[in-house]
Amino acid sequence: MKVPVVRNILEINERLAAENRRLFDEKKILAINLMSSPGAGKTSLLERTVEGLGGRFGIAVIEGDIQSSYDAERIQKKGVQAVQINTDGACHLDGNMIQSALNALDLDSVDLLVIENVGNLVCPAEFNLGEHHKAMILSVAEGDDKPLKYPLMFQQSSVLLVNKIDLLPYVDCDVAVIRQRASQLNPNQAVFEVSCRTGEGLDAWYAWLEDRIREVKNA
Repeated sequence: MKVPVVRNILEINERLAAENRRLFDEKKILAINLMSSPGAGKTSLLERTVEGLGGRFGIAVIEGDIQSSYDAERIQKKGVQAVQINTDGACHLDGNMIQSALNALDLDSVDLLVIENVGNLVCPAEFNLGEHHKAMILSVAEGDDKPLKYPLMFQQSSVLLVNKIDLLPYVDCDVAVIRQRASQLNPNQAVFEVSCRTGEGLDAWYAWLEDRIREVKNA
């Protein structure tokens, strides 16, 4: 009896995600599902991204956390729309949660929607939200073994941001090893080495986003 229930849950999520995607395409909004473990730097990356692109594009953020509105409040201080989803224990966002959050946003003014998923290297990669691309952050403090331990997220993400490279002199991590292991899982994945603290490497991330925004606008 359990297998049909699991299948039905995933089928329902796929239907809702498809509805979200149709809305994004209709509004010409690039939707990014941003994933990482807790503390890897998702919200810091979003703050930097708003600073880097906010003058040229309309940006909105959906924040996913188990509890609190702390991250959404940080993003709102940057002058962009932000909606907080509290999952009350669930380890990922799903299509239904995103659909509900979209009702609280003025989508007509948005070019880029970033969905900051719950901090977790497993579950978020398994659920489609209707996004155009999945992007993931791996901090060097987490080590270079994570592609081996959590392959699905690396396989499904269009972009890997290796964050906190300013800490490399102080941690046991080889970015070349991360690149090699990630490439074996997903040879088409773009990899950017960045520091959200210093700003190093972020221009390449901004350029990637600009190209994807134009693709959606011209589709």
